[in-house]
Amino acid sequence: MNSSQARNALGRYGQARSALGRYGEDLAARRLTEAGMKVLARNWRCGRTGEIDIVARDGDALVICEVKTRKAGSFEHPMAAVTPVKAERLRGLAERWVQEHGGAPPGGVRIDLIGVVLPARGAPVVEHARGVA
Repeated sequence: MNSSQARNALGRYGQARSALGRYGEDLAARRLTEAGMKVLARNWRCGRTGEIDIVARDGDALVICEVKTRKAGSFEHPMAAVTPVKAERLRGLAERWVQEHGGAPPGGVRIDLIGVVLPARGAPVVEHARGVA
């Protein structure tokens, strides 16, 4: 395989991964809406600091939601993917969101994780953990 073929293969892998992530985020946003939350933003970027997958409102609380999607049988369960370093980055992103959007709401800010597992057959499994970081 030459270098051009390798770049094309990596590009296809990145596109597939991106599509998988988007699908998981769509499922997560639907789950939050079904739970009575209002999705305020998706894929909110903060310069080079990072991205918040979903920002939602749960009553008078602001919810910063990280979404992790995996195919069944993957090495790591999606709920295990938020390391202490990732949790710290999410807290910093939450702080930036609050600063840029008029301050913290009366119910405060919560960081949730939604893990999506896509089995080879059958319906996706969506797990929602509240207040993970």
